[in-house]
Amino acid sequence: MAPSAASGVSSLPSGFAVFTTFPDLLFIFEFVFGGLVWILISSSHVPIPLIQGWVMFASVFCFVATTILTFLYVIGAHGNRTSWITLDAAYHSVAALFYFGASVLEALATIQLQEGFYYKFYHENISAVVFSYVATLLYVVHAMFSLIRWKSS
Repeated sequence: MAPSAASGVSSLPSGFAVFTTFPDLLFIFEFVFGGLVWILISSSHVPIPLIQGWVMFASVFCFVATTILTFLYVIGAHGNRTSWITLDAAYHSVAALFYFGASVLEALATIQLQEGFYYKFYHENISAVVFSYVATLLYVVHAMFSLIRWKSS
């Protein structure tokens, strides 16, 4: 007999099913785009070091936390407890907020690079801004669907 939704038991994926269910499939894209932001920011030139520091912190923190959360989902550490849905929704909401702040600051720094810097640095920063906004969008979508999953649990 299958557990009912009213009993508070969720159906969180584990194993390789994490990579085939939505919104958990977004872990892969968050990992890829977060890694690209990390690489591009570390190789780019930002005139204000504080901005580069925040963007690096946000991208490294989210990259590492997403990797750990994905690994925990794959090994089934959640045990189908509903508290993991809350953790997932909270993490992705915080990550979306971090990435949004990083995206705005990186866009500001890129605008300042428009005059007086090498063409290569300017394009690296533009790429970092684009990938940062894509990562922000992925985290927002994941957070929204995690909140929907949380509401229905």
